[in-house]
Parts: sequence; structure tokens; C-alpha cells
Amino acid sequence: MIALALALAAAQETPVDADVAARIAAMTPAEKAAQLQSKVTQSSPDLPAYDYWNEALHGLSRNGMATVFPQAIGLAATWDAPLMERIGTAVSTEARAKYNALSGVDRKRYQGLTIWSPNINIFRDPRWGRGQETYGEDPVLTGTLAVGYVRGLQGPDPEQPRVIATPKHLTAHSGPEAGRDSFSVQTSPHDVEATYLPAFRQALTEGKAQSVMCAYNGIHGVPVCAADWLLNDRVRRDWGFTGFVVSDCDAIGNIAHYQRYARNNAEGSALAIGAGMDLNCGTGFAGLDKALAEGLTDQATVDRALGRVLMARKRLGDAFGTKSRWDSIRPDQVGTPQHRALALEAARKSIVLLENRGVLPLKAGARIAVIGPNADSVDVLQANYHGTAVRPVTPLAGLTARFDVRYAQGSTLADGVPVVVPATAFGDGLNAQFFADPDLAGAPMGTAKHRTVDFDWNRAPPLPTLPDNRYGVRWTGTIAAEGPGEHVLRVDIPRCWDACTGRDAARLWIDDQPVIADSGDGKGIEVRYTFADTKPHRFRMELAHRSEDEGIRLTWVAPAAAQRERAVAAAQDADAVVAFVGLSPAVEGEALQIEVPGFSGGDRTDIGLPAAQQSLLEAVKASGKPLVVVLLSGSAVAMEWAKANADAVLAAWYPGEAGGTAIADVLDGTANPSGRLPVTFYARTRDLPAFVDYNMRERTYRYFSGTPLWGFGHGLSYASFGYSAPSGPASVQAGETITVTARLTNRGKRAGEEVAQAYLIAPDALNRIGSFNDPVLRHSLVGFQRITLKPGERGTVRFTLDPRRLSTVDVAGNRAVRPGEYRLFIGGGQPGQAAGSELRFTITGEQALPK
Repeated sequence: MIALALALAAAQETPVDADVAARIAAMTPAEKAAQLQSKVTQSSPDLPAYDYWNEALHGLSRNGMATVFPQAIGLAATWDAPLMERIGTAVSTEARAKYNALSGVDRKRYQGLTIWSPNINIFRDPRWGRGQETYGEDPVLTGTLAVGYVRGLQGPDPEQPRVIATPKHLTAHSGPEAGRDSFSVQTSPHDVEATYLPAFRQALTEGKAQSVMCAYNGIHGVPVCAADWLLNDRVRRDWGFTGFVVSDCDAIGNIAHYQRYARNNAEGSALAIGAGMDLNCGTGFAGLDKALAEGLTDQATVDRALGRVLMARKRLGDAFGTKSRWDSIRPDQVGTPQHRALALEAARKSIVLLENRGVLPLKAGARIAVIGPNADSVDVLQANYHGTAVRPVTPLAGLTARFDVRYAQGSTLADGVPVVVPATAFGDGLNAQFFADPDLAGAPMGTAKHRTVDFDWNRAPPLPTLPDNRYGVRWTGTIAAEGPGEHVLRVDIPRCWDACTGRDAARLWIDDQPVIADSGDGKGIEVRYTFADTKPHRFRMELAHRSEDEGIRLTWVAPAAAQRERAVAAAQDADAVVAFVGLSPAVEGEALQIEVPGFSGGDRTDIGLPAAQQSLLEAVKASGKPLVVVLLSGSAVAMEWAKANADAVLAAWYPGEAGGTAIADVLDGTANPSGRLPVTFYARTRDLPAFVDYNMRERTYRYFSGTPLWGFGHGLSYASFGYSAPSGPASVQAGETITVTARLTNRGKRAGEEVAQAYLIAPDALNRIGSFNDPVLRHSLVGFQRITLKPGERGTVRFTLDPRRLSTVDVAGNRAVRPGEYRLFIGGGQPGQAAGSELRFTITGEQALPK
């Protein structure tokens, strides 16, 4: 037995102890295959059943109440790695709290300790709907934030991690969503080394993530989950990774069924496990038994993978009778005041002030018109891959607590896309009754007053006395139209999509006449209904919840002209207009079923602001009142008109549970904005290469030769900062580390937090990567640092640049520190776009760096 343990350890460079080796040796091939799939149903006293699939992109996801932080792209806009570590600590504490509360219970999906986050793919194109899940377009920003989050998730002890983090999706994965199961990326060795791999390298070598996920796509025809050069050679040999590799879900089955790289699952499983892929999300590895029988793989290879996976479970304290130092974390550690305060801090720091023509901050108590389809919607706070926020604060709620507000929804998101029926339609609100019986029999268990029907009840029932999979709700009150005419009414129930126990049903009556009657099959859930007037009409709606469906929203598409007229009337009765526009998880996200102008399958076909919202902005601007535009989205939106005509523009992303409070804090000056863009805001769709083109020429700030609306790293403050000339060596030998400092002064009248950024500008000969069609490098971020200064205060920022930060990548993908005359710009944004100054220095000699 000891010999087997030693053989396993030598084969994989991962210590496998005698307990794990003994368990592996006692398993049949079929049992081994079952243990290498994400849902392990076989159990024994020392190896209980376990589901590896859990998510925590910006808070613990899909498992009831949890602290919901800003979406990942918003966290990236903080440019704050220490904050990311604190958030990771909070998230993993909540994961442990929920896990410990279920001791002795067969846990469901999203209740384990193997967290499939963060998503550190490079956001190379704003059309990708899942770009919201990433840390933006730059490898250094992405990698540095990933290291912070991974360290926070896993905790200080690698032998007893709080949870195991899983950076994903390795690699070159960023859309299109359509065809992602079979898409093969064609890209250059330079782009792989310079753009697509660095953040993963940093997350694994510096962050010490104990797991990593391989992606759906192939590279040059080879599925990445079966790419020996990537998993065995680069990740394990070159980077020294000793954890386990998990596939994206069903990626192993895709090797045969979509990518046609193997004849069947047995062959696909053998290719993947031989290439270094250990754990299959899905059932494709059921083919391992057949692969062994046919000699497509061998026991040693399967045992190596199983050793990696089971040792991870043992370190977590989940198997083999082990305990964890984190077993004492209690259920009351979920949604604590400290975690809520952290969510507010993150939301404040994520807000980017793009333009300000003197209108901000607004005066406390000012009379403002709050308009726009994103002003009062919970899904715009929570984005995708989210938990259920305990007390979400929408922008409307946040501003109403601070200002004298007139509210009008104003428009839909885009042509044919429903939005939540606004509170203005329901008069004094709706009376809600909650029942233990989905059929609403018996007396109500409780009541409440609701402004809208917009609820995320994913494993989080509306009353704590109700089970999460069985209850009924009835709403009664009145509903009034925005204007006479045809409305599209839709009951939107986020459906459980896997291993579902049934479906929820909903019914709706207006003036006691049935309007919607959905039995749970999804049919009859949307109707066209004509209101003859704008008077209140009797309203009743019922939900029968008897499944793992995840909540309910009542949405509509109202007559556009009537909605705009209400917004204009609100603007005319206000001192200023704050318009909440942008996108939502209904139109950008993972594999969505949407085909409307500008949007397709979760991706975008046009990066401009949708026409309905553009018309709304122009209409309220014509009122002559100051216009503040707040963009809520998961990606860059081309807003040329807003840049030219609005009095202020902010990007607030999908800001999490405290988003409304954070936005109010910035608008009234309680908080000084300090966020910076993690992506380029292009002016128009035609500035972009083809979406399917993964070569980096004319992509991201590093290679884009045009003029953006707002550049990567841009962000304004209510303070202003000036930089002195940096101090550092005049020359350095290749292979040495250099330290550069710069002094900066707050020249404004308010305290503020500056994000100092360092960009390396290589010699011209190294900037042109190859031929005419290859990318031309402009400059690259090599460091960043936050610093808080009072009015008139001076401070120092320090950047220590190791050889990797001083290196360049040639056309063949070779990374080296190369000789020449270099410049290092340190300032509040990119060279030529922000205040700052340069240091010139020479690198002598040359040193090749490892992959």
C-alpha cells in the first residue's frame, strides 16, 4: 500500500497519503469513474456522497441568502486587490457556515466547498455576454485581483483551506455563446502567452489555487480539456501546479459529440484524463470504465487523477474522518453587518465617474427625477451567478432615502424586452399573503406589503417558517397602465434547469378576469393585454411554489410614448434628472434564449445603448434640466450621445445588494468616486474586429489604435491629483528587479482615493510583434496602487517590477527581458489620457523567462 502511495505521488507531484491510496486500491474501475464525476452519489462512512459543483463569483451563489457583492466586472473596477482578499474571506466564511449547518445531511448542488470561481478569462470583446463575470481586459489587473480573491477564499493554510478556489475557464474562452460547445479558437503563440495565459499563471503560482477549470472550446482544433501541451506541460510542468483540474460542465462529452475529436465518451475520457484533466463536471467520465477495458487508458493514469481529487476532499475535512479548523464557523456568519458593510464599500469603490461638468455632487435633499428601466430592479443589482440578497437596495430606494424624488420608468430595456412592472403601477402597493399550501388552502402564515413583484427566492422562502420548496403566495391590490393601449404582460419565473422536481405555476387576474394561467409548463406565461385607460384596476396574482424554481417577477412592455411622457413630466417637475440606463442579465449572460435587435443568445450584436433608452435620454434632456446618466451593465456600452450631451456620466455596473446606497453616496458626495475602468469603452461596434477573431490586433487598450469613448483605467474624482517625476534606476541588467517611486499631491478641496497606475512602454522595435497583420503593442499595465490623500496632502506610491513585469513576448510566444530604451509612465490613467509623468531607463542584456 505504501508503495502505491509513493508511486502515485511520484507520478503527479501531489502527496497522496496511505489512507487515500488504500481507498483507491480497493475501488473497482466503475467506482473510480463514479468518484471522478462532479456528483458523487456513492458513499461510505469515511467517504460520503459529495457534489463538487459550487459557485461564488461575487458572493456565495444559488444556495439561499448570502451577501451579494458587485458583479465581478464591478469588483474589477475597484482596482483593489486587498479588498478582493477581504471579500474572498467573507464569501468562503459564508460557504463554510452553510456547509457546517448541514452536517450529516446529504448536501445538494451549491452546498459544497469546491468553489468554481473566479472567472479570469480576458474580456477581449464587449459583445461577450459573460464578460461581466471577468476582471476585465488586462492580464495584470485580472491576475492580481484573482490572486487576492483566491487567497481570501482558500484562507491562510493550504493544508486546511476554508474552501478550494477554481479559476476558470482555461483558456482563450470569451464567446460567442452560440456554438461554445464546439468552437475552436484560432490564435497566435504570441497572444496565448501575452494575453490568454498570464492571469491563470499568476492565480496558480502566486495565488496557489488548488483547482482550475478547463474550458469548452478548443485551440487549433484540440479541445483544451484534452490538450496535453496545456494541462500536463504548461500548467503542471512549467507552473508546478499540484491541484486538480475540473472540466467545464459536459465538456468531456463535447469532445466526442460536438468537437468530433473522439469517437465516443470512452475515447474522449481517455484523451482528457491522459492530458491531465482529473474531475468531470457531468457524466462523460462514466466512459472511463470502458476506456480501461479497451486499453485506451490505464489504471495508473486514473489513480493519479483520483489521488489529486480525493486529497483535496481530505484537506477540506470532508472525507476520511478528517476535521477542519473551520468546522466551528456558525450559520449566523451569513449576511453579517460586517459583510454588508464590505458589500457597500466594494460598491462605492466600483463606481466610475466618467464625465462631470460640474453638476456632481448633487445637493442633499435636491428635487430629482429618477427615471430609466434599471432604476428599480433586483436582477440589475444581483447580475448572474448570485446568491439571494437579504436586504437589496435598488437605486430608486437609495435615492429616495436621500433626495426628493419623482420616479418614472421611462422605457423598456430594448425592443421587445420586458421590464419589471414599476411600483407606480400599483398605487399604494400590493398586499401579500403567504401560505404553507401551494394551493393557498388554509389560513395565511404571514402577510407583507410589496411595492412590486420582483423576488429572488432561490432556496430562500419569503418567510423563514416556510420550507424552500413548498408554499403559496397571493398578491392583491390595483394595477394602472402607463397609458392606454396594448401591453405585453409576462410572469417571469427563473426556472430550475437541472435535476428539477417540478415546476411552479402562476395565475393573474385583472378586474377578476383571468389573464394568465400557467400550470407550470411555461405555456401561457405571457399575454398581450389592452388597457383602455390609466385608472386603477383590480389586481390579483398567485404563485404555487412546489419545486426548485427560483422566484417570480411580473414584467411588462408598456406603450413607449406613454412611458416617455411620464418621464418628461417627472423631469419638468425636478431640479435635475438621474437616468438609470444600460443592460441587464435578461439580455447579456450565459447562453440566453434571446433574439432581439442588438442581442443574440446572451451576446450583443451592437454595443450601443438600445434605441428605446436612447430616445428616453434625448426626451428628458430636452426638458432643459441637468442630466446625470448612470450606466448599469456588465460591459462597456457605446454612449457617444451621453458623453456629448449629459452633464455627468457614471458606470455603476451590477453593483450588488448595497448598490442603491452606494450610488446615492456618490451622487450626494458622501463618497468620493474612485473606480477605474477595467475595460475599454469603444465608440461604436464597427471599431471592433469580428467577434469570432481571437487574435488581439485592434483589441483592448494594449493593441487598439483608434480613439475610445473612455479608455481602460479612466475614472474621475471630486478631488484632483498631480504627480511628480518618478524616481528609479537609469539602467538595469536583464533579470534584475527594479523599484520605482512617485510622489503625488491632492490638489483638490476634498479627500480622495487615487488609483496610481504604472504602464511600461517598450522600445518601438519590440512593440510591433510580427508582420503587418500581427498586433502592435502600445503600452502595458505593470502595476497599480490605491492611495488616500487629504486636501493638500502628499504621498508616495512604490512599484516593484520583477523580470516578468519588465518582459515582452515575441511572435513565437517566447517571453524574455530584452535590451533597449524603456519608459515607465506613472499616473492616474494611461499615458496621454491622464495626469502623470515618465521615467526613462535602459535594460542591458537579455534573459529568457519560463512559460
